[in-house]
Amino acid sequence: MSTEVQTLNVDVKIDKLISFNKKMGIVHLVQGLFMMIFAFFIYPNMTGQGTFTIPVIGNYLEFIQGEGLVLTNTDTLFELPFLQLTASFLLISGIFHFLIAFVWKDEYRAGLKVGINKFRWYEYALSSSIMIVLISSLFGVRDVAVFALIAFANAAMNFFGLDMELLNQGESKAGKKVNWLPFIFGSIVGLAPWVAIAFYIGVNPNIANVPGFVWAILGTYFVAFNTFPVNMYLQYAGIGKFKDYLHGERGYVILSLVAKTLLTWLVLFGAFQPS
Repeated sequence: MSTEVQTLNVDVKIDKLISFNKKMGIVHLVQGLFMMIFAFFIYPNMTGQGTFTIPVIGNYLEFIQGEGLVLTNTDTLFELPFLQLTASFLLISGIFHFLIAFVWKDEYRAGLKVGINKFRWYEYALSSSIMIVLISSLFGVRDVAVFALIAFANAAMNFFGLDMELLNQGESKAGKKVNWLPFIFGSIVGLAPWVAIAFYIGVNPNIANVPGFVWAILGTYFVAFNTFPVNMYLQYAGIGKFKDYLHGERGYVILSLVAKTLLTWLVLFGAFQPS
């Protein structure tokens, strides 16, 4: 196949991806707006208790004569608006899809031709960090420092994904030497939030009372979480259709939609469960 024909085929595929981003933007925004309406209007009227929030606490060291340094009483620093933040990761994704399709279209096109979509990793660093923080809160994480570490570790994992693409850009994925270090380091850093969640599950004396929908949220996100590195591995290992970077790009978009949609509706279902 001539270079001219190959270039034409790539441009056609990218045009389809740009159109696909427009459609995905609509789907994300519609769901996000519905969830936001539910959070602000339907849920408070349904429960009569206002919106659902998670308290974020902080502990401080204080010097007490005769006792030395001790922890002060726990203070509630602020409340996480759970349902609104659930809506936010859908809205963030929708906004990024539209920015890619309309504002950053030329840069998106140029990046895809050399095997990079930096916008994906910036969006994931925001939206998936919110997701994992909310999930951790369902299993008892409350400390502001733990929340911060979970969020930043998750964001760092996604920045390693961006680094993976930057270091291997322009390579034909099959038969070329790929630098896997960002993939390996990102996978290690990405385990940190799960270690924290596993710890809180392990020390919870009332773990049997955790509602089924909470376990469903955890299981769904864990499975979805692990499909993204699989997608990347298939791309850079050059396996099957994933030899074409654009095939993997479409896979990322679909995986993101499925993960966020399932989590949103599981949260919505859980909101109707008895306390």
